[in-house]
Amino acid sequence: MPTLLKTLVSQTLPPKPTFSTDQIPDLTGRVILVTGGNAGIGYETAKAVLIKNAKVYLACRSREKGEKAIASLRAQTGKEPFFLQLDLASLASIREAAQKFLEGVMEPSIDLRTADGYDLTIGTNVLVPSKGPYYFTSLILPALIAAADEGPHKARIVNTSSIASEMPPKNLDYTAFKEDDKKRRALGSAGLYSASKWLTLVYTAEFSRRYKTKGIVSSAVNPGLIQSELQRHLTGFRAWATSKMLQPLPYGALTQLYAGTSEQGDEFDGAYFVPWARKGTPNPSSQDPAEGKKLWEWLEAQVKANE
Repeated sequence: MPTLLKTLVSQTLPPKPTFSTDQIPDLTGRVILVTGGNAGIGYETAKAVLIKNAKVYLACRSREKGEKAIASLRAQTGKEPFFLQLDLASLASIREAAQKFLEGVMEPSIDLRTADGYDLTIGTNVLVPSKGPYYFTSLILPALIAAADEGPHKARIVNTSSIASEMPPKNLDYTAFKEDDKKRRALGSAGLYSASKWLTLVYTAEFSRRYKTKGIVSSAVNPGLIQSELQRHLTGFRAWATSKMLQPLPYGALTQLYAGTSEQGDEFDGAYFVPWARKGTPNPSSQDPAEGKKLWEWLEAQVKANE
């Protein structure tokens, strides 16, 4: 069986999980920020770590939905996360959210486009956190480094990739993300999505190269094919075929919970995990240092241009 086909089968039809939320250690004293925590996989992740006594920040765009989720989590866990307003489609919102987060965690220890004109998929999945790691992570680096210095554990970043990272567009041209609308439309929504998830792996590998000596663990996960609102845009045969492979929502949180909370997680720097909580092999093309340098320089340039 060809390597790509074996990879697709392994990740879309995974064995039963051997890791469960019961295996998450006590997280007292740990601070965990969950993006998109008001629904879906993010909600399940927040619930699991709240039960284990983590201090949780729920980062989401809608205050109304965020407060509703907080009330629900309080009722289910007896613990209350903090709301952090974060619009992933706005660099200004990300800056404001990062500042508020730093104020909260640093004080004790010392054809859709984004609002900035980027393709919405690339803007939210690459320039910003969890769905996209770069900008928000760069702004909260002081908190991550301080947490690592204080120990006893390293700080951890878990970036959300996808099986779509196995099939990125060939000869990816970054001008398609903003400047060249003709190229953007030629890629189409599926091509842009695959590109964003492949770039998440590129970014994770490059972040590891740059910050592994700072005590920060950066890993990426494919959460699996999960029943969630992400499928709302699918139609026709793709919608039908996808529905036959979907797994219950709580399964979607398992892999990122394993990467982010397990005792052995300090050794996961640069790792890639696939359903369910299994160490996988990322697309080899995403691990090329030249690609990492190219992406990093592009990301830095985009942020500088929008400051």
